[in-house]
Amino acid sequence: RSTRNTLRCRVEGPLMNKFSIFLTVLIGIAAVGYSQRAPIAERLMTTVLPARMGADQVAALDNGLHVALCGAGGPMPAPRASGPCIAIVAGDQLFLVDSGTNGPRNLNTLGYPAGRVRGVFLSHFHSDHIDGLGELATFRWATGNELTPLPVYGPEGVEQVVAGFNAAYSQDFVYRNAHHGDDVAPMSAAGLIAKPFVTPADGELTTVYEGGGLIVEALRVDHEPVSPAVGYRFSYGDRTLLISGDTSQSDNVTHFAKGVDLLLHEALSPKLIGMMEQAANALGNPNLAKIMFDVPDYHASPREAAETARDAGVGHLLYYHVLPPIILPGQETLWLNGSEDIFPNLTVGYDGVSFSLPANSTKIIQTRKDL
Repeated sequence: RSTRNTLRCRVEGPLMNKFSIFLTVLIGIAAVGYSQRAPIAERLMTTVLPARMGADQVAALDNGLHVALCGAGGPMPAPRASGPCIAIVAGDQLFLVDSGTNGPRNLNTLGYPAGRVRGVFLSHFHSDHIDGLGELATFRWATGNELTPLPVYGPEGVEQVVAGFNAAYSQDFVYRNAHHGDDVAPMSAAGLIAKPFVTPADGELTTVYEGGGLIVEALRVDHEPVSPAVGYRFSYGDRTLLISGDTSQSDNVTHFAKGVDLLLHEALSPKLIGMMEQAANALGNPNLAKIMFDVPDYHASPREAAETARDAGVGHLLYYHVLPPIILPGQETLWLNGSEDIFPNLTVGYDGVSFSLPANSTKIIQTRKDL
């Protein structure tokens, strides 16, 4: 045993010395790196900034119909689900459906320049669907080359929404124009301009935009007592997608989603919202409990959205306006509640989830899973 201990000491001694030297060198490198962190960051930024600031995902995409969730959630704060915001690219045209909290900022992360946005289609006027409009218009104004305001398409009442934002930002228009001048921030392009249309009856579509091979049609949905409320169907290059907007399960959505390649459908889990109602009651917060009691009746459940996708025979179902937020491991399965047994070709939306529908093809390609 004494001999073994002696040998062990002879072996471990050099090993410990080598480890100590390695550790000392590592600490020294870390110390040098820490002391040089500003120059290192400067070099990194010199390399990264041109690529980041010059990113243009629209130009990089193949011809087709493309969709990205710049906001996959609703009014509840969530780390991976900003306010409702959907980016649609058709050829070289970029549009948004709704502009919720943080959606305009996520556009930049996704590589979609705000200066390229041709217009916004509003599904309805709940705050979480419109509260990013002012920021979006400002980004577009300051970074684009447009000489006219951002078009905002919507049903009756969109004029009031647009007028309100323009009034709220009117002083900001003056400041930025005075600071940057007409070449960068021309007053003619400041703010928003309303493009109203009449909400179609059940069983009817209204064409609200047509150009560059893209057709955008509005359909009535059921979000009572919120009215008007619409969804949108996009058609380009023999590809189609339909965005439900906020709605309870709707025969009208099923009808107009027949055979579309991609259905983006909102969904709310009654079970999880019910758990939040119980928690609010236990905490002595009757107002929050009442809200949780009220909201399920004007949203579709994940299972109901899956039924709509199945009955319409769509190619793929992408959930968005996901409520309540999915933040815990295993919660997505609980939220779906067996929806995949009803319609297996589905994806739960998070910020950044993207799909491509190449023109004149049948392919449905998920191109991004999150931000």
